Amino acid sequence: MPPKIDPAILKALSLDEANTTISSHGGSGFVSTFKLTTKDKDEKEKLYFVKTGKGRECEIMFAGEHASLNAIHSAVPSLCPTSHAHGPLSHPPNTFFLATDFLALSSSPSSGASLPHKLALLHSTPAPIPPGHTVPQFGFHLPTCCGDTVQDNTYHPSWSTFFSECRLTHILSCAEKNNGPDTDLSSLVQQTCSIVVPRLLRDGHLRSAEGSNITPVLVHGDLWSGNHGRGSIDGGAVEERVFDPSCCWAHSEFEFGIMGMFGGFGGRFREEYWGVKGKDEPVEEWEDRVALYELYHHLNHYSIFGGSYRGGAVRIMKSSLKKYGDGG
Repeated sequence: MPPKIDPAILKALSLDEANTTISSHGGSGFVSTFKLTTKDKDEKEKLYFVKTGKGRECEIMFAGEHASLNAIHSAVPSLCPTSHAHGPLSHPPNTFFLATDFLALSSSPSSGASLPHKLALLHSTPAPIPPGHTVPQFGFHLPTCCGDTVQDNTYHPSWSTFFSECRLTHILSCAEKNNGPDTDLSSLVQQTCSIVVPRLLRDGHLRSAEGSNITPVLVHGDLWSGNHGRGSIDGGAVEERVFDPSCCWAHSEFEFGIMGMFGGFGGRFREEYWGVKGKDEPVEEWEDRVALYELYHHLNHYSIFGGSYRGGAVRIMKSSLKKYGDGG
C-alpha cells in the first residue's frame, strides 16, 4: 500500500487526494524525501519534491530553504525550483514539511545559459533595504541552515562585522557545543577575526571591480557540486540548476569558499564567471579572501562531522595569520 499523504501537504498545495500519490525519492542525512505526483484540473501531470523532518531544527531549515529558493528564483528564475509551501504536518507532532517543484535531473545538454553566467547574474542582484534600516544590510530576514547548522543571519551594515560575528564566531560556538571546548581552535578563530578579517574585508579596503564599496548581493551559500545539477521542471527545458540553498545577502566571493573546498568548479568556470562579473579589488588578495571564506565551511563541517575538518581550518588560519599577522 502506498504511503498516505499528510492532509497538511494536500491543503497547502490545494491537491485532490484521489488524484495524488507519494513515493520515496532519494535520501538525505537530515530529512526524508519524496516525489509527489498529481494531476491538475486538465488532467496534466504535476510533480512536487517533498521533504519531511522532525524537530525545531527542521522547522527552521525548511523555512530558510523555502525563502532561499524563492529569493534565487526571483532573481534568476531558471536557476532553481520554486518552493510552494512549508509548515507543520498534521501528524505526528513536531514534524514539518517543505514542498518544491520536482527537478528531473538529466544528462542531456543544457539549452539555457551556463551555470557561471547564471551565478554571476545572481551575484549581481542587489539586496533590498530591510524594514527598520536605511541602507541594504548583510544578512537575511530569517535563519538558514548550512547542513544542519542553523546560521546567524542577523543584519549588519558591515561585511567584515557580519562575517566575523555571524559566521566565524558563531560557527566556533557551534563546533565547541558539538565537539567540546577547544582552547587552541578558539584562540586561532579570535586572532583571525581580530587581525585577518579586518585586514582583508574592512570597509573601504574591499571594493567592487568598479572601485566602489561592496554591497550585499544574493548568494546560494552552500554551492558545492552536490547541490548543482542539470534538469527540467514540469517537462520544460533542461537547464543548469541549483538546489538546497542557505542564502544570505553577502559578499559575492563568499560563494567561492565552498565551491573551492570540494572542487568541481575549475578555472574555465571562474574565467567565464569573471567575464560577466569581474574580480573585486584588491584583485591580488582574491585567493586569500576565498581561503578565509573556505575556512567557514571547514569549521562548519568540523562542527557537524568532527574529525579532520578541524585540521583544514587550523591550516588556513595559521597560513593567513603568518601572512597578515604582522599587519602586512
